[in-house]
Amino acid sequence: MKILNQLDDLNLDTTAKTQVAALIQSLLDQIKKDTETLQAKDLKIQALILELAHLRRIRYGVKSEALSGLQRDLFEETCNEDIAALEAEVEQAGEQADSTVTKPKRPRAGRQPLPAHLPRIEHRHEPASCQCGQCGKDLVKIGEDITEQLDVEPAKFFVHRHIRPQYACRNCETITAAPVPPAIIDGGMAAVGLLVWVLISKYLDHLPLYRLEQIAARDQVILARSTMAEWVGRTGVALQPLVDRLVELLLKRGTLHADETPVPQLDPGSGKTKKAYLWAYRSNDLEDGPRIIVFDYRGGRSGDHARQFLGNWHGHLMVDDYGGYKALFTEARQDPCIELGCWAHARRKFFDLHQANASSMALEALTRIGQLYHIEQQGKALSIDVRQQLRLEQSQPALNALHEWLIQTRIKTANGGGSAKALDYTLKRWPSLIRYAETGHLPIDNNPVENTIRPIALGKKNWLFTGSERAGQRAAAIQTLLGTAKLNGIDPAAWLRDTLEKLPTWPNSRIDELLPFAHPVEYIKPDQDENN
Repeated sequence: MKILNQLDDLNLDTTAKTQVAALIQSLLDQIKKDTETLQAKDLKIQALILELAHLRRIRYGVKSEALSGLQRDLFEETCNEDIAALEAEVEQAGEQADSTVTKPKRPRAGRQPLPAHLPRIEHRHEPASCQCGQCGKDLVKIGEDITEQLDVEPAKFFVHRHIRPQYACRNCETITAAPVPPAIIDGGMAAVGLLVWVLISKYLDHLPLYRLEQIAARDQVILARSTMAEWVGRTGVALQPLVDRLVELLLKRGTLHADETPVPQLDPGSGKTKKAYLWAYRSNDLEDGPRIIVFDYRGGRSGDHARQFLGNWHGHLMVDDYGGYKALFTEARQDPCIELGCWAHARRKFFDLHQANASSMALEALTRIGQLYHIEQQGKALSIDVRQQLRLEQSQPALNALHEWLIQTRIKTANGGGSAKALDYTLKRWPSLIRYAETGHLPIDNNPVENTIRPIALGKKNWLFTGSERAGQRAAAIQTLLGTAKLNGIDPAAWLRDTLEKLPTWPNSRIDELLPFAHPVEYIKPDQDENN
């Protein structure tokens, strides 16, 4: 130390020099220790700030990485309602004050035309007289002023009355009558339309049965929830063969997405709920064939559940970094799956970091990852071969440059902070993250399955919990059919109605013709959005 060497220049005896040197060394050691403590505290504070920002964003803000999230729409709706109410009050006040005052026209935004596929009910409004009010001459039609209003008719209950006359043969003493056609529920009072309404309301609109009971009661129709529950149970059993067939077809695909979401399940006897999981497996949109989503309800999140569902399947599996999937990729498995890393999850780490402290490093990472997605957008409509060439020419060089930047940035970044964790996550999963760019058919992220599972996750706020494991499995089966219909642009209600009518007499050898993608044209909804 230079300070200790300078003691020799001072006119001090040996004892004093020794004491002063010991004191200085003690101070230097303390300073070093304090510096290390401060550095550790800084890293901890940085990590806490990042975590706090993430939790605040979840609690009060948006959960997606988009800069303008959908959740703030709730506040925008309230604001729009207040503005409309104030405008109406101002108009009323103006009318009461002076009806002769010319009121300025309220500015209106351009309105989108109403959907062309909806039926039109025409109302023609003719003048009270066809003669001119000034001269009495006949009026001549010169045009039409057409305006359209959107209307809706709530669920309307009505009764099908089936009358089967009975005829007797006096000679043979026999009675002849038209046979009762087979039905999903023999002898039940529910027609197919009512069964469809209950299933769609429960599993697509996430309305509990007690709410359907209340809706029916407003029309003085008694629909006990116990009765509707019986309909749901029996209908679920009837539909199960279609679900089993979808699972078979899904496991023939070479690439799958997988994800899971927690579902509270009632724990009998305790008065509480326990955590179960709804696992989702989705086909790859970049490969040929209809889109399939299969939901699998399980009592936990153990990786054994994924292994049980997949069985001997092996192919490319797109997942997040959850450890439950890791055993599927190990060499200990007879036919290990090939892991695909999700760039959306890698991006999320840097997004959280940038939201927390406006990190310039995180912004640079987001910009570079954004280039990868821009290339994917360019290749979305291309064939597999052309997309593979595009990735070879553009994606792979961008990935190589990103990898080099990540390594150099990590060298300059202290351990333990949020920056280090974001960098380490991406570098650790690098082999699985770049695998998609070597082909033209592998996906870049796991967003397709997350978008499919999101409506069900939101629906949990309505039904709160499942009553039993069997109920969860039944819900997963029906969600599989309705979800697959939506993915293929099919109206789930129209498909379900047609299927329930045909199913009682349909041969098992032709089961594929009833699947939610083997459909006639009338099932297709115009401008169907798969993420809705």
